[in-house]
Amino acid sequence: MKTIQRARAIAEATPDSRNRYIDFLRAASILVVVFGHWLMAAPFLAADGELALGGLIGRFRSAQALTWLLQVMPIFFLVGGFANAGSWRSARKRGVVYPAWLRERLRRLLLPVMPLLAAWAAIAFVAHRAGIDTELIRVGSQAALVPVWFLATYVLVVTLVPATLGAWERFGWMAPIAATSMAALVDFVDLGFGFSPVRWLNYVFVWNAVHMLGYAWADGRSGRMPALVSATGFASLAALVNLGPYPLAMVGLDAAPVTNSNPPKLTLVALAVFQFGLARLLERPVSAWLARVKPWTGVVAVSGSIMTLYLWHLTAMVALIGAQLWAGGLGLAVAPASSLWWLTRPVWLAILIAATVPLLGMFGRFERPAPDRRPAPRAWRPVAAAVLSCAGLGFLAGYGIADSEGLNDLALSLPFAGIVIGGVSGSMTRRSTSGFIG
Repeated sequence: MKTIQRARAIAEATPDSRNRYIDFLRAASILVVVFGHWLMAAPFLAADGELALGGLIGRFRSAQALTWLLQVMPIFFLVGGFANAGSWRSARKRGVVYPAWLRERLRRLLLPVMPLLAAWAAIAFVAHRAGIDTELIRVGSQAALVPVWFLATYVLVVTLVPATLGAWERFGWMAPIAATSMAALVDFVDLGFGFSPVRWLNYVFVWNAVHMLGYAWADGRSGRMPALVSATGFASLAALVNLGPYPLAMVGLDAAPVTNSNPPKLTLVALAVFQFGLARLLERPVSAWLARVKPWTGVVAVSGSIMTLYLWHLTAMVALIGAQLWAGGLGLAVAPASSLWWLTRPVWLAILIAATVPLLGMFGRFERPAPDRRPAPRAWRPVAAAVLSCAGLGFLAGYGIADSEGLNDLALSLPFAGIVIGGVSGSMTRRSTSGFIG
């Protein structure tokens, strides 16, 4: 009740100058991700006792087609580009140097993930000492830490904002076009010649191309025909999927020889253009709706703990699956997408919501650190924090927190080392402001 009251007070005090639609897109996207993960995971315990995850997308082509709308990471990067353009320009105007600006951005991005890593380190350590199969620990932690891949990539993109925004301001549309062209070249070398190491470069080219679309939006240069923009993106995506080696699903599938998302492919730029046009089409009516207090209060409430919700929602799901396995596989023998499966989804979602809400209360404060009033650090320190954190988070998202020999200590230590070396930690006093991630 206090959370809603505080959200309503913030909503009523929100100035008219704030772009509420950007905040709405961020909040709506995170809810799509959360409920999408909870549904699409579709845990299923086969007759041989093997637990399978991700069955809904993997088994049903119609579910793969839905990912053209439900894969909303492009929206996050678009919104991030809009926000980061304003943030860096404001910093430049106020004389805030890059190291101080980057340190403040990293505080908002990295501090919320530290309790999650610490919790999973403790869980993995205790489970390993208790003799639980390390493969089970690896799979559980890998599933729970899936969200940190986005965080690692976004930290990289934020670190490059002065360079990419400078390129946009100087070269305009040639900047994202150049990034897209490089992404296409990487795919050509990777998929055409089988030189796979180059594929990882697309974390830079693809997501910075999408991020720069947010710059265009912020500068009012996204065009006056959003329907044409969306149609162009859709047609490009359809051509790539039907004529190229790209799969239909815009999320990763374990059994697929090629994945569109890990590492990202040119298809995600086309998807971003498609979704960008749709978002622009809806901007006017949704903005008018958000001028009302009730819907805007809902956006404020979600935004206040948006990072915590994103980071912890899969931990809640892993805990529920663990409880079901402990109870002899209760509810896990129901085949995904069957009539009984759909009938039991409201119960499944209700339990997950109930398990997640306390986590928001416990860890939400970490995404609202106090403003950092310390002098600007040397430039290498926040850059080192970004590099170390990206490396550690990327490894943990891909391989989990444990293997057959125990904890992946080095990967686990890198983000913590990063925030110490970069001077990112500082004061954890809670903000008195809205908690928006701008």
